[in-house]
Amino acid sequence: MENKKFASYAMNENHSDYPLAIARVETLYQRRHDLRSEFGRDYTRIIFSQAYRRLKHKTQVFFAVDDDHVCTRSEHVNLVESVSHTIACELGLNTELTKAIAVGHDLGHAPFGHGGETILTEIAKEHQLERFWHERNSLHFVDDIELLEDNNHYQHNLNLTYAIRDGIIAHCGEMNQKYIQKRNEYIDLKDYQYAGEYNPWTYEGCVVKISDKIAYLARDIEDALRLHVLQEEKVNELKETLNQMGEYQFQAINNGSIVNYFIHDVIVNSSVEKGIGLSDEAFKKMQAIMKFNYENIYLIKRVQIHEKYVSLILHSLFDFLYDYGKEDLIFALYRDQNQYPKLISHYITWLDKYAYIENYPRKKEYTNKIVYDFVHDSQALEKSILDYLAGMSDVFLIQVFNELITF
Repeated sequence: MENKKFASYAMNENHSDYPLAIARVETLYQRRHDLRSEFGRDYTRIIFSQAYRRLKHKTQVFFAVDDDHVCTRSEHVNLVESVSHTIACELGLNTELTKAIAVGHDLGHAPFGHGGETILTEIAKEHQLERFWHERNSLHFVDDIELLEDNNHYQHNLNLTYAIRDGIIAHCGEMNQKYIQKRNEYIDLKDYQYAGEYNPWTYEGCVVKISDKIAYLARDIEDALRLHVLQEEKVNELKETLNQMGEYQFQAINNGSIVNYFIHDVIVNSSVEKGIGLSDEAFKKMQAIMKFNYENIYLIKRVQIHEKYVSLILHSLFDFLYDYGKEDLIFALYRDQNQYPKLISHYITWLDKYAYIENYPRKKEYTNKIVYDFVHDSQALEKSILDYLAGMSDVFLIQVFNELITF
C-alpha cells in the first residue's frame, strides 16, 4: 500500500486554500485556553449540538425498532467517522476535517429516514416550497438552526468553517460514482439545487462521501438478518455472486469483512489524478450489493406500508399546526399549550428561538439569526413547521402524534 499519497493536498495550514477552508460567516467567539484547531473546534461544536443528540432516536433503515443492536442514525454517523478517519489517515489527509464532516453530515435527516424525507417533500410541494432533501437540510441546520451557549448564556449559531459546511451538503452517498474528484471552484453553498450537483471541494469531503456508502452497505444487511427481513440463504447467494466478480473471495458477508475490503481498495486505488475511488472489481461488487439491498431491504412491501403510516403522522401534525395560522398565532398556541404540552409547548420554544413575530419580542439570550420572518415572509409559518417536524426524532414524532389522538 502506498501510504500518504495525498499528503501534499491535505487541507491544513500548508495548503494555499486553507484560509478559505477555515472561513466562517462571522467571527467566532473565543474562550481562554482553547487548544483546538479550527476543524477540531467545529467537531466539538457539532457533537455538542442538540441535533447530534437526537440522531440516537432517528431511523437509519429500520424504524422504531425496540432493539438496541439495530443501527440508528447516530451509529451510522459514527461508522462513517471511523471509515473516513482510517482512509484519510492512510492517504495523508486531514483527519480532523474528515471527522467533523462525518459527524455532521446527517444532522438534517428527517425522522424515519428516507421515507420521512419523501413525505416532507410532498408537504413542501403542497405549499409551494422547495423540495426537502437532507443534504441541504443538514447545511440549513448547522447554518441556521443549531445553537450553542456562550459563557454569558447567550445562544449563537454553530457558524462552522466553509470546508465542513461544504462536505456536509456534498456528501450524497447514493451517487453511483467510481471515482470522486474534488471540484476546484469555491462556490456559494446556497447555490446547490439538488443532491449530488457538485463534488466536494476537498479530498477530505470526497473521503466522507465514499465512506458514507461503505458504512451502510453490510450494516443494513446485518440488521435485515437480525429482524428476519432476510434469510441467511439469500445472503449466501449474494456472497456467491460477489465471489464470481473477480479475484477477491469473501468468506462471509458482514460489516467487518465488507468495510475492510472497501477501505483497503479505496486506499490502494485512489490517486490525485483520478480522485478518491475504487478498482473496477470493487466498484462492480459495490453496485451488486446496492442492487441486492434495494431489492431485498429498501423497497420491500413492509417498508412501503410503514411509509403510509409515517405519511399520516407527518401530514396530520403539519395540518394541525398550520391551522393555527388562521388565528392570532401566538395567542392561539398559548391558549392550547396545556392541552398539547409536548407538541405546542415545544413549537412555541421553536418560534422563540428563530422567529420574528410582530408584538412578540425575542428573549434576549437568542442572539442567533432570524429564520422565520412572519412580518415580511408570507410562508414563514409553513417553513417553521417543516423545520420543526424535520428536526424531530422518530420517538418524539410518535409521542406528539399520540398526544393528538389520545383523550
